[in-house]
Amino acid sequence: MSGGTGDEVERHATAFHPGGPGRPCDELAAEGGPVFQKRVTPALHAALNIDSEPVSPHATAIAARTTPVILGFGLLDAVPDSVILSYADPDDRNGDGISGRPNRFFDGRLGRFGRKALVPTLREFNEGALSAEMGITSPAVPNEETVGGRPLPAGTDPAPDPELSQEATDQLDAFVRLLAPPAAQRLTSEARRGREAFARVGCPGCHVPALRTGDSPIAALRHREVADYTGLLLHDMGPQLADICLGLATPSEFRTEPLMGVRLKSEFLHDARAKTLEQAIELHAGEAAGPRDRFLGLPAGDRAALVAFLKTQ
Repeated sequence: MSGGTGDEVERHATAFHPGGPGRPCDELAAEGGPVFQKRVTPALHAALNIDSEPVSPHATAIAARTTPVILGFGLLDAVPDSVILSYADPDDRNGDGISGRPNRFFDGRLGRFGRKALVPTLREFNEGALSAEMGITSPAVPNEETVGGRPLPAGTDPAPDPELSQEATDQLDAFVRLLAPPAAQRLTSEARRGREAFARVGCPGCHVPALRTGDSPIAALRHREVADYTGLLLHDMGPQLADICLGLATPSEFRTEPLMGVRLKSEFLHDARAKTLEQAIELHAGEAAGPRDRFLGLPAGDRAALVAFLKTQ
């Protein structure tokens, strides 16, 4: 594993109706959402005469999603809920302008995986990716995804379901769970100055430098301090980055992206709109406007040092 990521960009869509009856976020599951496939198989093309899955006309936002760096996800899965919730400050009681809050799955469990922190566990994250992104059924998700809410036409998927056995699913889960995060590189004097600047401008308000795992049946994941630089909470990033909703997350709320492995990326933010780390920082807004402005107010050498520090992760 060299990077733990890929260059695929997915298409997601949801409908957001705040102030109305019921949940404000509609993931459009009945219409094939929230992931709408950009390409279809030759068999589906022949049967339906489409090149991609149609996005629901009820969608209020369509979003691009890049592939996350999955290295170290087993450690994130082992962080107790109580640790994550200890960083929540939805009413900004400490007055620092940062008001992280948790997302929760539809059954009330705390979410942590995905760009909107909806998925509670790594196993569910893996099983969901198999189904929604790769079209592979498993014992946990035994039914094929629909095409715009309609079942697959007969004969377009001859493989019997579930396509992946429980044993194979367990093996895949173990593989992803035990992918170690890339070790941080040695800090140069410039990177050390950058680490100090990172703290000084307020980045750790969202990018919590380290979380500690709890008990785990796997010794390698048990009671470990993880330098992941995330609190796994939702933060409002401002209207310019807003796209879809998901669970409790509004269009402008995103989970703080872990910085472990960020040096392996060539594009940044949830939709790859930033091509450099400097651009990614400049596009921070909402709760992150203060740290962004303090970064932009640094002398050029200190800004370069902060970026040099990020490139060691």
